[in-house]
Amino acid sequence: MSHPIRPEKVIEMNNFYTLTVYEKGSEVIRMMHTLLGEDKFQAGMKLYFERHDGTAATCEDFVAAMEDASGVDLKQFRLWYSQSGTPSLTVTDTYDEVNKTYTLTVKQHTPSTQDQTDKQALHIPFDVELYDEQGKVIELRRNGKSSSNVLNVTESEQSFVFENVESKPVPSMLREFSAPVRLNFEYSDEQLAFLMVHACNDFAKWDAGQMLLAKYIKSNVEAVQKGLKVELPDLVVDAFRGVLLNKELEPAFIAEALSLPSFNEVAGWYETVDVDAVCDVLKGIKLGLADALQDELSALYHTLAQVEYTIEHDAIGKRSLRNLCLQYLANVEAHAHLVKEQYESANNMTDTMAAMSAANSASLAVRDEIMADYSEKWSHDGLVMDKWFALQGSNPSVNALENVKACMSHKAFSLSNPNRTRSLIGSFLNMNPRRFHDKSGKGYEFAGEILTQLNESNPQVASRLIDPLLKLKKYDSERQSLIKHELEKLKALDNLAKDLFEKVTKALES
Repeated sequence: MSHPIRPEKVIEMNNFYTLTVYEKGSEVIRMMHTLLGEDKFQAGMKLYFERHDGTAATCEDFVAAMEDASGVDLKQFRLWYSQSGTPSLTVTDTYDEVNKTYTLTVKQHTPSTQDQTDKQALHIPFDVELYDEQGKVIELRRNGKSSSNVLNVTESEQSFVFENVESKPVPSMLREFSAPVRLNFEYSDEQLAFLMVHACNDFAKWDAGQMLLAKYIKSNVEAVQKGLKVELPDLVVDAFRGVLLNKELEPAFIAEALSLPSFNEVAGWYETVDVDAVCDVLKGIKLGLADALQDELSALYHTLAQVEYTIEHDAIGKRSLRNLCLQYLANVEAHAHLVKEQYESANNMTDTMAAMSAANSASLAVRDEIMADYSEKWSHDGLVMDKWFALQGSNPSVNALENVKACMSHKAFSLSNPNRTRSLIGSFLNMNPRRFHDKSGKGYEFAGEILTQLNESNPQVASRLIDPLLKLKKYDSERQSLIKHELEKLKALDNLAKDLFEKVTKALES
């Protein structure tokens, strides 16, 4: 289902209200802002509204307004609208000690996709900052002049030479996520820990932490496949301890920085994903950090307690961090009692759900008790119960599928209600990888049964739910065969809706 932001042709348009259109589409507009700057971008917006207010406008109309108002040629940039796939930037660096120059060489590559094989070089805004050994920002100078932080990557391979660099710097790249691309650069652990402390840009700090985690998720997946245990070096633990204890950082940012990547994100790193190994590693890293940082997490959890509930920015951030601490502490026996205590004392839904989520993900004994209590209190309100159904779907217990089936008989559930269906069934298919992808194939069989029912009653919802099955190439041959069997059964339906037909046929053809 890979497609450009502006697909050339479709069978069912509803299938293309996707993350590619909405999220990548918004990133492309933000790239224009990065390339043009605030003043020229606002001039382009003004011209766009003058020309097209009240009319049906196209992507081309928007880009043309930006171009005409700014005087910047965006011909190559338009490829973002017509070319599918996620570009990768592979960056290497060299330092010339004699001439005091530092060179970044950037190679861009967009892999072939189902709909397109030949890819062209894109215009990519690449935001860079360099730091010296003390963590101070180095002024960027190129060709004897001060240089913008935003480099224009327009070729398949380009080199950018920076002058007057007294020692080899640490580069911070893709600041503010300046382009929706994958970055490949051989950072050392020390460099990433350095950026977590010294990077001026909050996104760069967060991204450095995520890259550090990614290195050890990947290495631990290999270790687990060899029968070894999950391990994190002290440097990694200390780097996250430093973030946790940094009083200059906003609590909301710290909560994001200490959040592990999801299974779905990690799966995207692999051509063939080992479901069980990735699940083991993510759980192992969470347990490792929880154990190593339990004293700091506990102290912070108690410090951040709020007597009254408010929706002030600072209060929201503190709740986020406190509940992140609880997610970790739930995995430590000495602190697991905090989960029930928070559930019983919570005066807002955020804290209530955080306690339930912690009990759910850590498979605590108290889980069933508080889930039952919540159901009794809120069964009359379907929208509030959506949160409960989502936890049931993502419950990692061995009997998760049986629980999901039982929840379909709950008085608040109806398969004819899209919200209830997405909450329970959707969370099982998308957020419960170990149980959905169980090698017995029961998860796939269940998905096929639900999709068959929805094909008649609500094919648009079915078209959204089927997406995890479309990624069959990501899994081992045994799982591929099981998924393919369910897709073929769907394809053989006499009344298969075009919403599903388009996706099923494309997946099988691939």
